[in-house]
Amino acid sequence: MSVMEIGKELIALCREGKNLEAIEKFYSPDIESVEAMAMPGMGQTQRGIEAIKGKTKWWHENHEVHGGGSGPFPHGDRFIVLFKMEVTPKQTGKRMTVEEVGLCSVENGKIVKEEFFYKTEGC
Repeated sequence: MSVMEIGKELIALCREGKNLEAIEKFYSPDIESVEAMAMPGMGQTQRGIEAIKGKTKWWHENHEVHGGGSGPFPHGDRFIVLFKMEVTPKQTGKRMTVEEVGLCSVENGKIVKEEFFYKTEGC
């Protein structure tokens, strides 16, 4: 699959709420994931597919997500996904808009690194 095809299918699965399926299908076992800041109970950088699954499960257990991503925007062996979502944290129940950019690097048909960029003030 091309970088563009991987990006398109990744976005389609995420829009359907099938994030774990997308991870299984497209992520390298040695994936590295870097957030703009550390999340509760986990570091800023996570390594390995099981860690990424855990981070994804945490996100969906703690948030109701209303929306999906757009893109992909390819560039060589990388692509960007723009996530603009309405999210309701289950702890507060207060709906908010979240904008996030994900940069994914691909090698041998698998995503080997993902980096997320978002505003962190007020987080």
